[in-house]
Amino acid sequence: MILFSFFTKLLHLFPGEISHTIALRGLKAIHSVGLLNLFIGNIPQNKNTSIKHNMQDMNNKVGIAAGLDKNGDYIDCLAALGVGFIELGTVTPRPQRGNPKPRLFRVKKEKALVNRLGFNNKGVDYFVSKLKEKKSNIIIGSSIGKNFDTPNHRAYEDYLICLEKVYEYTDYVAVNISSPNTKDLRKLTHSEYLNDLIGRLKSKQQELSNLYGYKPVFLKISPDEENSNLKNICNSIIENKIDGVICSNTSINHDYFGGQGGLSGAPLKKKSTACLIEVKSLVGDTIPIIASGGVMSVSDFEEKLEAGADYVQLYTGFIYEGPKLIKEIVNHCTE
Repeated sequence: MILFSFFTKLLHLFPGEISHTIALRGLKAIHSVGLLNLFIGNIPQNKNTSIKHNMQDMNNKVGIAAGLDKNGDYIDCLAALGVGFIELGTVTPRPQRGNPKPRLFRVKKEKALVNRLGFNNKGVDYFVSKLKEKKSNIIIGSSIGKNFDTPNHRAYEDYLICLEKVYEYTDYVAVNISSPNTKDLRKLTHSEYLNDLIGRLKSKQQELSNLYGYKPVFLKISPDEENSNLKNICNSIIENKIDGVICSNTSINHDYFGGQGGLSGAPLKKKSTACLIEVKSLVGDTIPIIASGGVMSVSDFEEKLEAGADYVQLYTGFIYEGPKLIKEIVNHCTE
């Protein structure tokens, strides 16, 4: 693990996206030759085998957030790190390059990232091919979105395409309408779009469940929502019987690198946790909440649980701390 921590810090000398790619490819290579345990030591492996509406079978509460593995290329090696679940994506119907580079920036002193990626991915068909190939029984969430050039009044078509294609091969679906890096995407949380969108998704979910069994659908929300709109979103979630909430995505309320892009990491923790507390007060215990945002330590993980989360995702914490953070949390939970 000491060696892995050294390489994690070494990678921070490279530009963000380059080091991200090197790290994941290196992890996959080490895993493929059976040497991963030599580098990270023994981590209690997850025993999750399925995810139900009430998520009772998810005994391991720590997962990896969407964005780390956008295309499903690294499922098995990430699963070997000991997490309970992995959320992949965000994936769109057609492949797209995302926003111009550079688009991923570190704020090292603050242990933060700013990303302007814009749903760069290889498309849903490639994504499904990787889901079919995975060997691990890790619980998989598939985050779905719309292509950048699909207007909002037709956005539901993109989400339905992705839902239908991933449904058979995933354990849950995350509906991403909260990324700040696709123009006007967050407007889908407005009442003129939201009820129609999630109503259509719920109907398609019920149709597909007759063929492949019930797979929960979660809505991923922004930490930047005003409380009045957050209340409307949660009411719509409950009325349409959406299965859960992911709280939260990145924030645009920052001054780093010109103030553009989504902020994650340590500076997001306070804001995302405040959003989590508000969401919990609105939905109560009726649906599960997956928390994300600013989890950089075991104490941050515990703070999310105490604030009302049922499960917790890592992203930027993993970028800065490497597999060591996962091992510390998993060991803490099994003590």
